[in-house]
Amino acid sequence: MERDENVFLMGEEVGHYDGAYKVSEGMLAKFGPKRVVDTPITESGFTGIGVGAAVVGLRPIIEFMTWNFSAVAFDQILNNAAKMRQMSGGQFNCPMVLRGPNASARQVGSQHSHAMEHFYATVPGLKVVAPAFVDDAYGLMLSAIRDNNPVLVMESETLYSLKGELPENADAVPLGVARIARKGKDCTIVAYSRMTHVALDAAKQLEKEGIDVEIVDLRSLRPLDEDTIIASVRKTHRAVVVHEGWPYGGVGAEISDRIQRLAFDDLDAPVLRVTTLDVPMPYNAKLEQYCMPQADRVVDTVKRTLGKA
Repeated sequence: MERDENVFLMGEEVGHYDGAYKVSEGMLAKFGPKRVVDTPITESGFTGIGVGAAVVGLRPIIEFMTWNFSAVAFDQILNNAAKMRQMSGGQFNCPMVLRGPNASARQVGSQHSHAMEHFYATVPGLKVVAPAFVDDAYGLMLSAIRDNNPVLVMESETLYSLKGELPENADAVPLGVARIARKGKDCTIVAYSRMTHVALDAAKQLEKEGIDVEIVDLRSLRPLDEDTIIASVRKTHRAVVVHEGWPYGGVGAEISDRIQRLAFDDLDAPVLRVTTLDVPMPYNAKLEQYCMPQADRVVDTVKRTLGKA
């Protein structure tokens, strides 16, 4: 926002309250009410304003208090933002960022615990990213703001307290480029956002049993870095996909399909998935934890691919 005066932030409680999760703390005082705009509880309305602002040359950042509420603005995202360039014959771009916390948190109930990324990752015209680390949260946001297409940044509420080193020369992270979060040789685990940390926890447990896994942190869901995924699978000959969405038609299903098609001859075992269970998220804390992917489930699934379960 310091670099480009066309960038502004809009959403519920982003200004005077410093954001529901304090992400925009101090920004109202620094940039003023014309660039840090508090809105009513009207997701469809302020998302539509963002689309209009983007079309005329501004670069809005639209914050949803939770991606669950983006369903109210689905028409604006699907039919206006995503299709603007195509429907205008290339006359208009829609350079906007839509961001906020996604998926489950801690006992916020089934209506606030949806993992929404797979709904949007299916849509041509949208780009979808899901950072797991501090440097990626920064770098992907820079790329999202500078992109001339609508970019959806799926954050995790459970990672807002995560701390890490951000180099002084930190720069944009290209969209569509995965990172190897851990090198290994026995099995590839593909994950993103909070599930990357679950995978890393599982890797520590597996290491004690002599199993060395490689973890691909996707960072970007659309565009998808299938080259990095396939290169890892061709090295390890096994794959487990971990994601927080439901199993039916989710991101993991798409990735599993690509691995089966593009690396079939390299696989020594079927591609397996670890997902949230196929039920609405319970409020009860123990049931909630049971439904979500946990490190022990990842450990067991990796062992199955190795014939050690």
